[in-house]
Amino acid sequence: MWNRFNQPIAIVASAFVAASSLAMSDTAMAARQRNYTPIEMRSVLRGLGYNVVVKNGPLTDAATKKAIRDFQTHYDLSADGTAGPRTQDLAATIMGILQANLNLVVKPNPLLSRNQFYGPQTEAAVKLYQQKSQLQQTGIANLALRQKLDKEAEQLVSQPTPKPRKSTTPTPRATPTPTSTPTPRATPTPTSTPTPTPTSTPTSTPTPTSTPEATPSPTATPTPSPSPK
Repeated sequence: MWNRFNQPIAIVASAFVAASSLAMSDTAMAARQRNYTPIEMRSVLRGLGYNVVVKNGPLTDAATKKAIRDFQTHYDLSADGTAGPRTQDLAATIMGILQANLNLVVKPNPLLSRNQFYGPQTEAAVKLYQQKSQLQQTGIANLALRQKLDKEAEQLVSQPTPKPRKSTTPTPRATPTPTSTPTPRATPTPTSTPTPTPTSTPTSTPTPTSTPEATPSPTATPTPSPSPK
């Protein structure tokens, strides 16, 4: 299904997707605080880019009813031209998303209250975003601007949180507890095994060998034995 901006309804509703990405403490998307007064409803419609004059009085004039119908058509509501509960709930939700995204991307000071109203602070934050994006500073957050803002907010949310730097103060190291060195035990000196004293073997008295009797030699000229010197 396409709308008059030649955008499919799925894309038009991207504001709802952005909301789920944001860390919002109150789901503000939350139910609206109360019913809009006629001037408040017209302010929201004008601030979101619908052609209506902000004024008091019943929301029954032709221009206001057309603006409400256009808003309902773009968000797939029953386009009856009356600001019933569902229409007001949707307007409050879109405002909560817009204000949350402006807080994230533009960081106005002070930050915007995430409420259902398109007041002077929200308009000023939109102008800051338009200035940052080099757009005409109308203070009107039309559909094209909201889609652009949604994407930037989603990119910021998806970035990893930077880790804190390590402290320059060195962390004192634990003093190691000295390990007691075991005292080496004295190596026992091996006890010398007494060498057994050999028992003296009685020396046997040699049995005298009988001197053989000289065999008588043939008679020869005897050679004189040398005399000792």
